[in-house]
Amino acid sequence: MKMLRTALSATALLMAAPAIAANPVVEAPAGTLEGKSIGKVREYKGIPFAQPPVGPLRWKAPLPLPAWQGVRKAQSFGAACIQPRPTALHIYANPPTKISEDCLTLNVWTPENAKDAPVIVWIHGGALTTGYSHEAMYDGTKLAARGAIVVSINYRLGALGYMAHPALSAESPDGVSGNYGLLDQIAALEWVKANIGAFGGDAKNVTIAGESAGALSVLYLMAAPQARGLFHKAIAQSAYMISTPSLKDERHGEPAAEATGARVAAALGANDLPSLRAMDASALSDGALKAGYFPWGTVDGKVLPDQIVDIFDRGEQAPVPMIAGFNIGEIRSLRMLAPPVPASAAAYEAAIRQRYGDLADAWLKLYPAKDLAETILATPRDALYGWTSERLAIKQTAVGQPSYLYLFDHGYPAASEYGLHGFHASEIPFVFGTASNTPTYWPKIPDTVAERRFATAMGDYWVSFAKTGKPEAAGQAAWRPYGKDAAFMAFADIPRAGARLMPGMYALHEAAVCRRRAAGNLSWNWNSGIVSPVLAKGAGCP
Repeated sequence: MKMLRTALSATALLMAAPAIAANPVVEAPAGTLEGKSIGKVREYKGIPFAQPPVGPLRWKAPLPLPAWQGVRKAQSFGAACIQPRPTALHIYANPPTKISEDCLTLNVWTPENAKDAPVIVWIHGGALTTGYSHEAMYDGTKLAARGAIVVSINYRLGALGYMAHPALSAESPDGVSGNYGLLDQIAALEWVKANIGAFGGDAKNVTIAGESAGALSVLYLMAAPQARGLFHKAIAQSAYMISTPSLKDERHGEPAAEATGARVAAALGANDLPSLRAMDASALSDGALKAGYFPWGTVDGKVLPDQIVDIFDRGEQAPVPMIAGFNIGEIRSLRMLAPPVPASAAAYEAAIRQRYGDLADAWLKLYPAKDLAETILATPRDALYGWTSERLAIKQTAVGQPSYLYLFDHGYPAASEYGLHGFHASEIPFVFGTASNTPTYWPKIPDTVAERRFATAMGDYWVSFAKTGKPEAAGQAAWRPYGKDAAFMAFADIPRAGARLMPGMYALHEAAVCRRRAAGNLSWNWNSGIVSPVLAKGAGCP
């Protein structure tokens, strides 16, 4: 009897003890996935969204992946796409541990018991050459805890992701080539549309977001007909609306994309497609880089119908609400984009007058010679990132969509110590709430109440925008749409609302780009200021 009572007591204790929580399982159309729980957030890593683009599928549009059978473990990140290893130590150096052509995977962070949650699809930066979806700064846990589903995606990079070639165009049913990385992004968005409901997400409320080359990708997606309807809002952090190579013709000072691909193939010693497809992926990617190949989208009349500036001028871009902005110190960490400091103020002024003609007085007013070191940093910042950001706000407003402009002007001691106040990409850990996850050589963000509050505010604005199309944060400044008074938000020590950012900046660079476009043989990118081509007064330009 005593033994029976002991057994019954043990059974009662077992029944009363809390059950060990099982890993979360999602039954999606793509297949069943087993993830992990992180507090009240569910995490699913390394989910394939297309067939591996290897062997005969190299330089092909991504193909759908058949649904898998059984339960797929989604508890470790997939490999990054093929990319070069860093050759020097710098703040962005944080190479992935594994690279592979079999890299078309995505990651999902979702709130516990999510239902019709807004979805943020994050597109990593890296000049379309490096980067990966599971960079620690992009961890979606904090944003998911605020009520949004976060998806981060991989896409093909470098020559494997963007190289065009006459033989590739010839074998394509559409007669085009290049843009494979962009097609990967579209395939990932198609996967989200088909599957995100199983995670508790709203496929009709998807925000695409990215920084630098990820923001350039946002612009490509807004211009791409195949991406239409796959997203409903857009966030472009430090985007650049630069001239883009055309597939078959040399235009706007850019060589034809096919001609560039043929040149690279010759440099690699590959005479035909079988030879190119047989090459080791890393050797091909590295060899193309050494041969001077740099990846861009291609204006092919199909995936990218026209120059981005022209598409936005005609109002043919995706008509969605938008956040767009840039950082005050963009070029402080991108010194390779800055021209050399002139020998003297007189030399600087002479160069500007030679290149800008009747625009020179306006240029010298905005970028005076009194502090040449700072002026040389400000000019490519504004010509690339500032002009693009305000242009996006203007063009989205023109198609009847609310657009929100920002300037990131936030600094902290470690960044200031190295002259990196508000440097390129420095807003990312504040948006994601990942200050403790920055790369090894990144200026460390102090763990203070003020910095945590600032990060909370930025994350709240971003998630609120994804939810409703209006960026709001409790207890913080009201962020008004750009509208008629050119409103913007300055993320300085705290968020501060303002109007008419850098008066004259946008008009000056818009006029310069307009004249380059009118000339027909001049590109527009970081070749501004003392390295600008000579600009004639363009017909119909300001």
